[in-house]
Amino acid sequence: MKTHAIFYHAGCPVCVEAERQVALALDPARYEVEVVHLGEHSPRVAEAEQTGVKSVPALVIGGAPFHINFGAALSELQP
Repeated sequence: MKTHAIFYHAGCPVCVEAERQVALALDPARYEVEVVHLGEHSPRVAEAEQTGVKSVPALVIGGAPFHINFGAALSELQP
């Protein structure tokens, strides 16, 4: 069974590079990665916040957020 991972980002250059370097580098045999662009899907900002995401880009695996780099604070993406 694959582990579900969610990569939250805002579309900025830092986020796009993190997606390329981290999220897409996860072993597809082990991880099912969902990429969520919070600038395009603002209703999911609350979801990200509930998982503990403070800034993007962030990767959530098994409910645990991993902040990769600082691109934007989650508060800046609130609808």
